[in-house]
Amino acid sequence: MHPVIKLVTQRIALGLLLLLAVSVVIFVGTEALPGDVASAILGQSATPEALANLRDSLGLNEPPLTRYLAWMGGLLTGDLGTALTNGQDIGQAIAQRMGNTLFLAVCAAAISVPLAILLGLVAARYAGRWPDKVISGITLSTISLPEFVAGYFVIYLLTQVFPVFQPVAMIFPGMTFWAKLHAVALPVIVLVLVVLAHMMRMTRAAILNVMQSAYIETAELKGLSPMAVIWRHALPNAVAPIISVVVINLAYLVVGVVVVEVVFSYNALGKYLVDHVAKRDLPVVQAVGMIFAAIYIGLNIVADVVSIVANPRLRHPK
Repeated sequence: MHPVIKLVTQRIALGLLLLLAVSVVIFVGTEALPGDVASAILGQSATPEALANLRDSLGLNEPPLTRYLAWMGGLLTGDLGTALTNGQDIGQAIAQRMGNTLFLAVCAAAISVPLAILLGLVAARYAGRWPDKVISGITLSTISLPEFVAGYFVIYLLTQVFPVFQPVAMIFPGMTFWAKLHAVALPVIVLVLVVLAHMMRMTRAAILNVMQSAYIETAELKGLSPMAVIWRHALPNAVAPIISVVVINLAYLVVGVVVVEVVFSYNALGKYLVDHVAKRDLPVVQAVGMIFAAIYIGLNIVADVVSIVANPRLRHPK
């Protein structure tokens, strides 16, 4: 078997095993949550008999292993179950909110990815000089801020000091594309600030590593400008680690937006998850957790596969 195919197969198999392990962790973790969904539904004044009947009707009295196997069987057949607190189909509720999450992630990625690569190239071009120090200092300052701090700062700055946006990001069917962009501007800004530094620094490091190669010295001796050397020779050979870190940050943009969605009351998967954690609605928490885990693990597999395929020693084994 070709080394590339073998390694890719191993990464995919490892990803599936990891997803299975994550499913166990999610199920056990949600089972350990304090509180009782029956009490959350019926209220504090419910009688013990009513609580017992509701738990029995919801299947909460079944052994944990039985409930886990039933849950996994539903996942494999595409049945995410129904929410305990309102009886809604979880799959339909997630589908309605997944589009909002992806829209937010795509908008943030469309800004952060090219900006990070550009800033990384500039920082590598002026390594050790003031442009590099300014770019690195600003990006490191932004990444050191917790998301909720950055969110509230952006809200204060752009809704109070400069009132150009609304503090609540609300989109709904029928809105135009530009109206949606205006509505999600603030959470997009926060997400860009969060992921920009990591991608920028990886781009800078990858470029500087390639710049030490012999063929770069040859290109410089030909009289090419420093930026032309970076753009034509260094960047194409540093693309594998850059793509890897970009894909990993894209995974974060999809699954790591819970805090941002809550801060801006954005009706997407993250807020849906938090709302149902408070209600101890276990099927919803488990389903959203598995979707987030599958997206994150899947995109990390993509990053690994890109790194494998981009390795010339594996593509052309001796």
